[in-house]
Amino acid sequence: MSSPDPFENLDIRRLQLFLYLVPVVGFFPALWTLYRRRGTRQERNLSRLVVTLALGWLLGYLLLGAGAEASASWSLPLLITSSLLTSGYFLVNLWLMVRLWQRKPLQLPGVSKLSDRLP
Repeated sequence: MSSPDPFENLDIRRLQLFLYLVPVVGFFPALWTLYRRRGTRQERNLSRLVVTLALGWLLGYLLLGAGAEASASWSLPLLITSSLLTSGYFLVNLWLMVRLWQRKPLQLPGVSKLSDRLP
């Protein structure tokens, strides 16, 4: 682990954290941060949270879509649930961006505990 650089621009670090929180797109830089095992503790924790949220959303979206395709009678309720899940995913990411802007802790009940188990 490297020591903190006194000449490092903290605003750029914070902007990088905002990039992680962009829905769908932020998954890839967050995954790359976890893969390289680099970054500050806050970056790694946020990366774990973002990857957990994105994978949970993707899994739910795919399962609800497959269920809607398989069942004619349940098609509309499953598609509505899928859209609510997607809207919730985007709103949670937006809420986390606001929390980051306010410099508050970026944790979600239940999800943060699950994401802490990632490497």
